[in-house]
Amino acid sequence: MSSNHHSHKRDFAADTRLLKISLIAVVIGGFGTLAAFALLNLIRLFTNLFFYQTLSFVTRSPADNHLGPWVILLPVAGGLIVGLIARFGSEKIRGHGIPEAIEAILFGKSKMSAKVAILKPLSSGIVIGSGGPFGAEGPIIMTGGAIGSLIAQHFHLTGAERKTLLVAGAAAGMTAVFGTPVAAVLLAVELLLFELRPRSLLPVIVACAVAGFTRPLLLDTGPLFPLQTSEIGISALFSCVIAGILGGALSALMSTALYKVEDLFGKLPVHWMWWPALGGIAVGIGGYFEPRALGVGYDVIGDLLNGNLALQLALSLLLVKAVIWVIALGSGTSGGVLAPLLIIGAGLGTVLAPWLPGGDAHLWPLVCMAAVLAGVLGAPLTAAVFAFGLTHDTNALLPLLLTTGVAYGFTVLTMRRSIMTEKIARRGYHIYREYGVDPLERQHVDEVMTHAVAAIPASLTIAETLERYFGAGQVHRSYPVVDIEQGLIGMVERSSFGPQADGSNTLTTLFNPTYIEQSAALVALPSETCRIAAARMATHHLERLPVVSDLHSRRLIGIISRSDLIKPSRLFFDEEQKRERLLS
Repeated sequence: MSSNHHSHKRDFAADTRLLKISLIAVVIGGFGTLAAFALLNLIRLFTNLFFYQTLSFVTRSPADNHLGPWVILLPVAGGLIVGLIARFGSEKIRGHGIPEAIEAILFGKSKMSAKVAILKPLSSGIVIGSGGPFGAEGPIIMTGGAIGSLIAQHFHLTGAERKTLLVAGAAAGMTAVFGTPVAAVLLAVELLLFELRPRSLLPVIVACAVAGFTRPLLLDTGPLFPLQTSEIGISALFSCVIAGILGGALSALMSTALYKVEDLFGKLPVHWMWWPALGGIAVGIGGYFEPRALGVGYDVIGDLLNGNLALQLALSLLLVKAVIWVIALGSGTSGGVLAPLLIIGAGLGTVLAPWLPGGDAHLWPLVCMAAVLAGVLGAPLTAAVFAFGLTHDTNALLPLLLTTGVAYGFTVLTMRRSIMTEKIARRGYHIYREYGVDPLERQHVDEVMTHAVAAIPASLTIAETLERYFGAGQVHRSYPVVDIEQGLIGMVERSSFGPQADGSNTLTTLFNPTYIEQSAALVALPSETCRIAAARMATHHLERLPVVSDLHSRRLIGIISRSDLIKPSRLFFDEEQKRERLLS
């Protein structure tokens, strides 16, 4: 075939609107950095206010407080305030942010409110500042997403374009908090976009790049936890598999425990507004006995990665952090999951390090924290690149890839849903996280259409048409009507002829200018994908679409029916289900 025959077929379905969306993403990326700066300062402000009774934005750990048993009351107070904000402000601030963002994307037309953009960082700052064992990533994903959605709502955009800008804001916020732009893009791909197309990937990349470049203007530069482990040996292969399995098992246990606790809170005879305060009691007690389990705990992550904590202390910290995190998040308070999972995973690695050969002791806290993250999120690439972005440890890349892959495989095989989708499933929505190229998008109309078309000349009378095409030997439900130059005029079926129709009139009398104008879009072009044709049929309740060479001449070249659209799916079924041995 000539090259012109395939000139309409491209690798990607993109148009110039991609440039407009990408330009809006530039603005969103800048706002993502501002939102991250505001959130981190709110956490510092409330930490100083609750634990040290001072108005300051200086970074201080809750573990250095001298409040004694009174510290138990601080998470309770924080939970009470957030419960009131959720009850009388917006219930959307409850939870760790990512499931709420997914729900808005898939079931809310990517529309989020200004109230969420303000109350989510405020409530998260209060919860974490009062000792809540959470990170800033969930809140910034929700806040950045809300900012992206609000900006998008000021433009004339489709739902898909709003989704792209919502996710761009979420990923930009994560980039600004952690300084991990590549991991933020991967998080968007693996968790939020539910597609891999230029129309969504490029704006997200642009937003993350802008956030990465503007981050040094407001926040610290460099990796959060700089680390350089030694080169690994072949025996590390076995150790990575073990670490991956145990990391996956721990993530499955944490996910299951979280929703068991949430179910228990749901059975309490009190309004959910009071649940965060009740969960705060457990946080306060745990923080009293293990103060370093309170708050974000970035300093704890650094100590675990650098081997500055003794085994017994690491094990104690692992257990307390896991318990209070599960109870607090299960109570429906506002907070993130990444930082707590990093601590829990790094604690697991510290416990395993003396028994795992093939790498130095600092490697295993790093790979285990990535493994737990991969298992909980169901996002192995995000977890591996995120751990690398936090440390810039090039020697750990290969162990990170294998360990997160094993943990991911473990949870895929053993769990029906992840911590990200379970909450949404409990609200009656099912999310299928696998996606690929739609078979209907892999083929074009000209590849499946019927070329030999039974068309009716417009000069034929109504009586002759009824006799020849709609008599006892009728083959098709509807037929295209063409003029002398094979230009399409419209489609006719038996119902097109009313009981008062004059049989001596020609078919042209059926097609007034208004009808022709309205039916102009009810055609398919050979360059369109089968998905577009299928959507058009479904929208207009049609079984067949005439295929024209172009919209100007409307020269009829074929017809595509519902049965034609089965062909791509048949090929897909063979690829997926047909097993055969090609070599004996």
